[in-house]
Amino acid sequence: MMWFRPTAAAATSLLLLSVSACGSQSSPKATPGPEAAPAEITARDFDRKNFDRSTVIDNEWFPLRPGTQLVTEGSTLEDGKRVAHRLVFTVTDLTKVIAGVRTLVIWDRDYSAGQLVETELAFFAQDKAGNVWELGEHPEAYEEGKLVESPTWIHRVKGARAGLSMKAEPRPGASSYSLGWGPAVGFNDRAKVRKVGRRMCVPLRCYEDVLVVAEFNPDEPGRYQLKYYARGVGNVRVGWEGAKDTSKETLALVRVVRLSPAALMKVRAEALKLEKNAYRISKEVYGRTPPAKAAA
Repeated sequence: MMWFRPTAAAATSLLLLSVSACGSQSSPKATPGPEAAPAEITARDFDRKNFDRSTVIDNEWFPLRPGTQLVTEGSTLEDGKRVAHRLVFTVTDLTKVIAGVRTLVIWDRDYSAGQLVETELAFFAQDKAGNVWELGEHPEAYEEGKLVESPTWIHRVKGARAGLSMKAEPRPGASSYSLGWGPAVGFNDRAKVRKVGRRMCVPLRCYEDVLVVAEFNPDEPGRYQLKYYARGVGNVRVGWEGAKDTSKETLALVRVVRLSPAALMKVRAEALKLEKNAYRISKEVYGRTPPAKAAA
């Protein structure tokens, strides 16, 4: 994407019984054992039965409320020069069923030096425990206004698998987790929680208790995209790390908009226009999904 609640483990205890030399039994004496660490959820735990109100995405780190639009601005390094970069992330009121799970449709637009270079539909759902999953993406990349690539991946199509976008309880020190797996298009990104509790200021305002996540592709070692999440808001900053990161992309939140009903209707129309194009150019992947529809 242009931009993973661990299950609870029961505490265990050991009951030690001492027996005297004459064979009489003493009173049982309980000795508590160490509490087992909570099991970490992974992408392998995806199960359609774990979703009920799947389009109500209220994860505190990654809330997706229809009609919300986040605008971030920054720059990327292109041919040794800094180029203005702008990302418009919009939560539509459209839903789409993928592999039996109803997802919420996100519409992204990515601008470089004022020109649209990528637009994308992405599909998210929240499970009963509060974990947010991504079940697919349809990106379209452009050069001089012409489509150059569209590496679409959809859960259960051509070996693709859903990934964890945000855990209900992200913890530093936990193992990295898959953001999704699209073998047909080379999508293999992973994420690892770096820190919770950082203070972060962006042009819009300052935030306390920020979550820091490093995203990376194991096939491209030495480069990481750092994402900073504020409670109740979502992604407020993007940074980079690693000598092999050539783009050195930076983004910071400059505006959060609550779209009017009229503006949301226009967003819906544009997203559906992009979906129509997706059916045309990705018949073998996107073409295997039912149409998106406005939430009831």
